[in-house]
Amino acid sequence: MQAFLKGATLQSTRPQKDKAAAGPSSEKRAKPIPWVEKYRPKCVDEVAFQDEVVAVLKKSLEGADLPNLLFYGPPGTGKTSTILAAARELYGPHLYRQRVLELNASDERGIQVVREKVKNFAQLTAAGTRPDGKPCPPFKIIILDEADSMTGPAQAALRRTMEKESRTTRFCLICNYISRIIEPLTSRCSKFRFKPLANKIQEERLLEICEKENLKYTKESIAALVGVSDGDLRKAITFLQSAARLNMDKEITERAVIDIAGVVPPKMIDNLLHICFTGTFEKLEVAVRNMVDEGYAATQILSQLHESIIERQLSDKQKSAITEKMAVVGKCLTDGADEYLQMLSLCSLILQQASHNN
Repeated sequence: MQAFLKGATLQSTRPQKDKAAAGPSSEKRAKPIPWVEKYRPKCVDEVAFQDEVVAVLKKSLEGADLPNLLFYGPPGTGKTSTILAAARELYGPHLYRQRVLELNASDERGIQVVREKVKNFAQLTAAGTRPDGKPCPPFKIIILDEADSMTGPAQAALRRTMEKESRTTRFCLICNYISRIIEPLTSRCSKFRFKPLANKIQEERLLEICEKENLKYTKESIAALVGVSDGDLRKAITFLQSAARLNMDKEITERAVIDIAGVVPPKMIDNLLHICFTGTFEKLEVAVRNMVDEGYAATQILSQLHESIIERQLSDKQKSAITEKMAVVGKCLTDGADEYLQMLSLCSLILQQASHNN
């Protein structure tokens, strides 16, 4: 028995020695971090494009006071990054973890959590100084990300907590759709809309990341990244990192970006529309079948067709008929209809409208 125990102790001590030996070299290696997190704004000044929000927050930070906040807008526009940067500036790295409670959509946020976890955290008092001696506000911040996915009763319970604990706690609600937040909550918050980022701002950020990461790129590839992201900087940075990993030592090309983003190549869309306007139903049937068989999502084809149709030289009557059909097809696809039949139905109507034009 003792021999067995000795053997166990010997085995248990060996890995520790190995760890100690490998310690210094492993510490030197930088931990790989997704670029979205690596280049997240560290202070409010680094937030891109949202000038009104930044101006208000900077004034609030100067006075070390904040109202309850409600940030809403499309994904990837900097809502979470802005409030996290503001909290870091207020509290510094040491107090940040104690003073900020962040709950995301992945966490349970029903009425029970609001009554217990949120309420208990809100009731704690906070001192007005930091460990480094600098003054800081005597309140905590509760960040509720994806607040529009909270249940109605949970939002109603939050209303009273927000009112009662106003001396010790500030709330920041973050959502995509403000219409899903109940009126009593929106009236207690300062509302800020985050706009989709302008193409020029996205280009500047992407070029900055390319320089820091020593990436080779073309102007077309950066333009393609901006085009496929639709004002979502998070999506653009993620695609850039994927493209960089795909072409480790090569130049990032427009083709690589299109492949990674999963969008339909513009040539295929142009070819489909060319057949719709000049071809026959038989050719159209083959073209639609090929696109679906290639594995492109029908919803993606639909959105790109919509952009192309709007830009085409067609009469208002034709555009309205085609876009109305697109709306019907979009609803059918959401309900789980067959992609091939729906796309064929839409393209047939475009073919019909084109024949009226001729």
